[in-house]
Amino acid sequence: MTRMGLRSCSLVFIGCMLTVTTVDAGDWPQWRGPQGNSVSTETGLPVKWDEQTGIVWKAALPGDGASTPAIWGNSLFLTGMDGDKLLFFKLDKRTGKVEWTREVGSGSMRRGSPKRQEHTFHNLHNLASPSPVTDGELVIVHFGNGELAAYDFAGKQLWLRNLQKEHGAYSIWWGHANSPVLWKDLVISVCMQDSLADLQKEPALSYLVAHDKRTGEQKWKVQRMTGSKGEDGDSYTTPLFHEVNGRTEMIIVGANQVDAYDPATGKQLWVLPNVRGSRTITGPTLGHGLLFALEGKKGDLLAIRLGGNGTLDQKAVAWRQAQSMPDTPCPVLWKDLLFLISDDGIAQAIDAKTGELKWKERLTGTFKASPVAADGKVYFLNLAGQCTVVAASDKFEKLAENKLEENPSSSPAISDGCLYLRGKKSLYCISTKAK
Repeated sequence: MTRMGLRSCSLVFIGCMLTVTTVDAGDWPQWRGPQGNSVSTETGLPVKWDEQTGIVWKAALPGDGASTPAIWGNSLFLTGMDGDKLLFFKLDKRTGKVEWTREVGSGSMRRGSPKRQEHTFHNLHNLASPSPVTDGELVIVHFGNGELAAYDFAGKQLWLRNLQKEHGAYSIWWGHANSPVLWKDLVISVCMQDSLADLQKEPALSYLVAHDKRTGEQKWKVQRMTGSKGEDGDSYTTPLFHEVNGRTEMIIVGANQVDAYDPATGKQLWVLPNVRGSRTITGPTLGHGLLFALEGKKGDLLAIRLGGNGTLDQKAVAWRQAQSMPDTPCPVLWKDLLFLISDDGIAQAIDAKTGELKWKERLTGTFKASPVAADGKVYFLNLAGQCTVVAASDKFEKLAENKLEENPSSSPAISDGCLYLRGKKSLYCISTKAK
């Protein structure tokens, strides 16, 4: 998701998410990359750039949006919104040339202060905020008006559904933006929102729903009603997958609850209730047998022990940190260190095993994008287009500050030694190999 104003995060992915072809090191097939954790195994990535240096190409985009690219081989997929048109387009990763554009549907947005029972969108995103996901065979796109569709790489639409029409109008306060995920032959989507239980007889449902990726046929649907009231029920996070004790768990965070499901059936496997906080934008990540999840609205960072069953209690929380937590950017794990950036620019490194703070420094600007990590470096991108690169170390070391003309509208993506940054109107490809 990401989207910038309200987006989510994911995992250190051990389970099987893509099944047609083994993900190549150069692929970035979904929100937060091949493992869903904003980490790349590539080396030789750029550290310094500006509008005159380090730019391989800068491509004008057909529409504006906050989705991040899904990249497979030389194909790069994005979504956008142009007026009321909801667009899906493919670029050649090598040149930035737009190869085709498809109009998936249409929609409009209400802006301004949120009004319950009226779907309102934050100024930092629009209907093209969920990120595409691909497995090398097809691409799934989702939009904030409920449109969910599958395409092949030639741009042929395979199927189209609308989740709002089928499951009820969205009631999330700041605009629906959850990105879909692929697991084996299933497309799985989540909707976590204000139940409106105090305002209407029939509550607005929060749910998980799975469709066959090739036909669009619904395979299962489960409700996720946590009892959270008002905005506390809202969550913009994306599911993550984890292999533990011989089973695959799909972990969901939000609405004052953390729980896991069997992705094949939707059956709940475990739940940690009574998680403090409110609406949740910042999603979790995984490592060292722990789930790192934030409570929401700058609440505590929790390290939750994995491997449980049924209803868990607070003994499952190995440690917690409370100071300078993000509201929007996701944490990223590099080896034993967890790196975070608060929305107002407080960066910190935390020992993932113990919760010990290693360093804390203020960076310039306001941050909504989730940081990415690669080759021993962490990239922090602010809303003004400035990217601060630091060493992924237990000692703070600033390596560079880079500035582009266009303000970014999504989190970075990495593929084949290049960094992809989406501006308001353009997509940048940045590399050390730029001429």
